[in-house]
Amino acid sequence: MKVLVTGATGFLGGHLVEKLLSEGYEVRALARRTSNVARLRELGVEIVFGDLTEPETLGPATKGVDAVVHLAAYYTFFGKKELYELVNVKGTQWLAEAALNNGVTRFVYCSSTEAIGPVKNPPGDENSPLNPQFEYGRSKARAEGVVKNLAARGLRYTIVRPTGIYGPCNVDDVAYWFITSYAKGGLASRVKIGTGENLIQFAHVADVVQGFLLVLEKEDVAVNQTYIVSEDGWYTYNQVYQILRELTGKGPPSVKLPPLLAKMLLAPLELYDRITGEGNLMHRIALVDAVTSDRAYSVAKAKRELGYRPRYDLKTGLKEAIEWYRQNGYLG
Repeated sequence: MKVLVTGATGFLGGHLVEKLLSEGYEVRALARRTSNVARLRELGVEIVFGDLTEPETLGPATKGVDAVVHLAAYYTFFGKKELYELVNVKGTQWLAEAALNNGVTRFVYCSSTEAIGPVKNPPGDENSPLNPQFEYGRSKARAEGVVKNLAARGLRYTIVRPTGIYGPCNVDDVAYWFITSYAKGGLASRVKIGTGENLIQFAHVADVVQGFLLVLEKEDVAVNQTYIVSEDGWYTYNQVYQILRELTGKGPPSVKLPPLLAKMLLAPLELYDRITGEGNLMHRIALVDAVTSDRAYSVAKAKRELGYRPRYDLKTGLKEAIEWYRQNGYLG
């Protein structure tokens, strides 16, 4: 099977491409001309240059493949609303339409549990009402709708919703900021917002890759379905702090802040970051709302229908990730 992977130069994409190749798939990557494709070239991946915001480039990229795995996204929690719409929603629509125009009907879309958002009565599942908290999640929810609507034109889609992904090579997202801040004795290791009893759930990148491979392998089951992939369980923030303390020797947080006060204290840090162009999520006011709500989700459907079996518990996965950060100079 020949698969087009978007986002192949990214964290999840890099891991997925390597696994696909090891399993005997042919892989084509869609990459922007500004992307670093050195690793893809080393692996012998076919590269087609294009951009989700340039629909004319997507026809050549989708021609002659058996399936599209769409990972690429405008991924940030403090970006521009028009870019979420352009890249995540319109870009997904243009890519799926280009595939259909080339007779490619198999389309696997990487969404996020952020499309669901906080859960009032955890755990949430694939049928939970969508209540995204951030514009990123709202754009993912809208993109899911685009994909589902194209089923009327013959698109055979699967939507995969990972929780927050972490692991080796992850250097620019929520898990990265949180883990490295804690390990370096930063804000995450010193300050706890709220009670620490709200729920959070992470997914090791290898488990997420497993989910995507199963979706491709079990096409007869997975077509026109949505699956959550993650660790089979969740943690309170206090439990996460304890695991990080055991692994890093730092913390746990000694300063406890009520949410309102935390927002007031974060405001100048966020303003400074915006002025200087820094992108540290740990300095965002929105972080307060995130850590004082529950994000816990069930993977029962993926286990039942796909045979999904996550291998990593959080302590094992964090130990591996922290060691990678140390070896590669991200912890000083």
